Amino acid sequence: MTLKPTYFLLCLLIATGFGTAVAEQKTVYGLNEYVRLLDLDLKLAAKLDTGAKTASLSARDIKRFKRDGETWVRFYLGIDQAQSSPIERPLARISKIKRRAGDYDPEEGKTYTARPVIEMDVCMGKTLRSIEVNLTDRSAFQYPLLIGSDALTRFSAVVDPSLKYAAGKPACTPDANPGE
Repeated sequence: MTLKPTYFLLCLLIATGFGTAVAEQKTVYGLNEYVRLLDLDLKLAAKLDTGAKTASLSARDIKRFKRDGETWVRFYLGIDQAQSSPIERPLARISKIKRRAGDYDPEEGKTYTARPVIEMDVCMGKTLRSIEVNLTDRSAFQYPLLIGSDALTRFSAVVDPSLKYAAGKPACTPDANPGE
């Protein structure tokens, strides 16, 4: 019966070693990170939120329109350093975002908000990824870009909320591939 503690210890060592090997493939980011939106050549601060599924970018005057039979979105960035001309991108899809209890209107009957989603190339640290971003007015929030768990997975991210700006300034090269 002395084999049981030894067996348990062996399993624990194997599990710890395996967990360490998996963690080594991940990049540690802080609660907030600087990002560069390559499509717009714009650097801004973002909040990393593992509790949110999708990424959200602050936008205003969001309009859908048709171009060559495809649906596109025209919008202005909802940030201080926004361009004076509108941004136009193909619509990737419509996202249904669950409303918080305070946002729910029983007369309207909808428990979600429909938001347009576009794809953007985002650089965080030295990693460039193409991620889906929904467009909404985030002017009431401190950070114009929220990066949710779907995008964090694409970045192979581990978020340490005790850190801020752990990845440093965005350092992706213009010819970088947005990767997986």
